[in-house]
Amino acid sequence: MNFNIAVIKGDGIGPEVVQQAMKVLDKVGKKYGHNFNYTQVLMGGCAIDATGVPLPQETIDVCLKSDAVLLGAVGGPKWDNLVGTLRPEAGLLGIRKALGLYANIRPAILFDSLSGACPLRADIAAKGIDIMVIRELTGGIYFGDRGYREGKYGTEAYDTDCYSELEVKRIAKTAFETAMKRNKKVTSIDKANVLESSRLWRKVVHEIAIDYPQVSVEDMLVDNAAMQLVKNPSQFDVVLANNMFGDILSDEAAMITGSIGILASASVGDSGPGLYEPVHGSAPDIAGQNKANPIATILSIAMMLKFSLNLDKEGKSIENAVAKVLKDGYRTLDIAENNTKILTTTGMGEEIAKNI
Repeated sequence: MNFNIAVIKGDGIGPEVVQQAMKVLDKVGKKYGHNFNYTQVLMGGCAIDATGVPLPQETIDVCLKSDAVLLGAVGGPKWDNLVGTLRPEAGLLGIRKALGLYANIRPAILFDSLSGACPLRADIAAKGIDIMVIRELTGGIYFGDRGYREGKYGTEAYDTDCYSELEVKRIAKTAFETAMKRNKKVTSIDKANVLESSRLWRKVVHEIAIDYPQVSVEDMLVDNAAMQLVKNPSQFDVVLANNMFGDILSDEAAMITGSIGILASASVGDSGPGLYEPVHGSAPDIAGQNKANPIATILSIAMMLKFSLNLDKEGKSIENAVAKVLKDGYRTLDIAENNTKILTTTGMGEEIAKNI
């Protein structure tokens, strides 16, 4: 089969890790008889340098015509002094809106072979970590009304957290559908003791829960959730959260697995191409040094194969290859332990491809 993939290598280590993911994807294509056609487009800091904006219209057009989008990472100190709408991160918000990607899916899994890298106590890590964070992606405070005004103490800035019933319903359905394929438990995160938007969130989540009687649902305040993730992460199955809470908690969930460099993510909507990217950032301090860990990006293409291209067997082959390489003791520097074999970015990509 033939598939068209839009590739956004981005900034920092983005080009390095994406190149390794493409290498693995090509190996999958060769083994299973698929052809992946890549169209490279710009977004982020590199797009600002080339076109003056973080998300050119050409990039949107190419992505909309593709079967899926692969993204490396965007941003870096070079562009930190730009105004908000012209920063590289504005490209991320823009592409999510343009493609209708309202659901971000982030697995946080502790591989047995990396249990020593988990920052939690050994007895906690021994219980295992396998969490799927479902984050609403196109609403809430990141997209609400904002600005400056004169207040009681002079000039003040404001950002508005606003959600409609429709926005909550569709992300809640995504969470419950995901839970049906896992351990049938949803923990819904809010701040309903303080925020009106959270009270609506909680109300709508429970309305949707009626359609999924096999799934247990639990409400948890966001501050408690942050504590429970480090106290007893094995209690969680599917974690449902709004845009800001999900942004923060998904990074926390990623870190307790040992390294942010091994965790993938998918952003999907009702139709059109999904966007697949590693959880980590552009890491400009190690860019160009062949040190970056490409595993998160490689696992992102495994999600791409499953979610957007309906190639479950092919996606599983990548996950199995990553697990095999880690079990065999291969590591990049960020996850290195005693008596492990250190690989470069390129070396890790080649080793995983070899095991497909």
